[in-house]
Amino acid sequence: MVDLQKLNKERIFLGNLTAKDDGKKVVVAGWLYDSRDLGKIRFALLRDISGEIQVTATKGEVKEDIFKAMTSVSRESVVVISGIVKKSDKAPLGREIFPEGFEILAKAEQPLPIDVSDFSKTELPKRLDYRFLDLHRRRAQAIFKIQSTMMQAYREYMVKNSGIEANFPSIISSSSEGGTELYQLKYFEKNAFLSQSCQLYKQMLACSVEKVFAVFTVWRAEKHNTVRHLNESRQFDYEQAFADEFVVMDVLGKVVQYIISEVLRINKSELTILGLKLRIPTVKYLTFMEANALAKKHKIKIDESDLSGEVEKKLGELYPDTILFVHDWPLKGKPFYIMPKGDGLSCGFDALYNGMEITSGGQRVHLPDLLIERLKAKGLNPKNFESYINSFRFGSPPHSGWGMGVERLTMQVLGLNNIREAVLFPRDRDRLTP
Repeated sequence: MVDLQKLNKERIFLGNLTAKDDGKKVVVAGWLYDSRDLGKIRFALLRDISGEIQVTATKGEVKEDIFKAMTSVSRESVVVISGIVKKSDKAPLGREIFPEGFEILAKAEQPLPIDVSDFSKTELPKRLDYRFLDLHRRRAQAIFKIQSTMMQAYREYMVKNSGIEANFPSIISSSSEGGTELYQLKYFEKNAFLSQSCQLYKQMLACSVEKVFAVFTVWRAEKHNTVRHLNESRQFDYEQAFADEFVVMDVLGKVVQYIISEVLRINKSELTILGLKLRIPTVKYLTFMEANALAKKHKIKIDESDLSGEVEKKLGELYPDTILFVHDWPLKGKPFYIMPKGDGLSCGFDALYNGMEITSGGQRVHLPDLLIERLKAKGLNPKNFESYINSFRFGSPPHSGWGMGVERLTMQVLGLNNIREAVLFPRDRDRLTP
């Protein structure tokens, strides 16, 4: 039985092995990714979260039980190996381990239900059925290592710029944004819903602490089956007092640039695994009318109050590696809480990146009477939003904000074909497990 406390003290991660370790005895642990039997020489490829290394055993030079275990242990079994590190020009990463100890912590049953190679041939739905095993793949790990960097970079940028991180309720009494795409649940003797957005709460908070941000889980009961939508997702949320939509667009552009710069700095090896060459994006602004004019020029059908996926894709082709802000949005196409601008326009915007919307936001209505008017215009009952309306009656400054999908941004940054690749355990209309 392995002493796990001792293992944690002695173990060295494979990615940390360098020339200074050549000739030393080390203890490593991980998953047996592959093995080869060449008669008197046997090879095994060991992986952990940081990297991989070849383990080489020669008959007569190692214990017989180690020699047998090298090829008899099933792929993806968990092992602890102790041995001598040696430089080797023939080994995949320039060095190998000659084993002196080989202990199996957990055997992997065979056959494996999915292909766990880096370029898996297993279709995505089945890989998601066995996501816990799919995450053994370096490509899958690379995606979520990068996503972790993105979340930390978001928090770092916001804190450096005086933002206050907050947690908001996920159980609400009425719709956050209007519409009927809500998951209803029984809350004691009352009906309640899972939140579509922390929109209303972050507004309330911004009106006292000025700059607030969150990483918030949202639920939308929309019956879609697309490569870009989820029914449970995460958002980077931001709200700022004394700001119009252009102030927070500037913040968003800078935070995305910072996030990508951190990925470039921290995740070089993961980008190599994924075969990506990222660039820090530039920023460009277009009005909604200008965006539609470009769509017409390229003979794409337009919508009077929204941008279709086809239009977004074309704008991405015209402005690659660009955070494209489309502002002066028609009031008809925005939620009740977006400030009207006059002439049928609003202070709302969308941000596009690499051909897809990643953000929606704008200046909010902070005037109670106007807010009641806008709720009624959207067919909503102001009584259901009474506490929200009342929060603006006692000294609320003009304020603006946005919500940016964590998975959607990951998908666009990494050029993934399906947003489910950017979610550890996706939830859509057909998937509730694992």
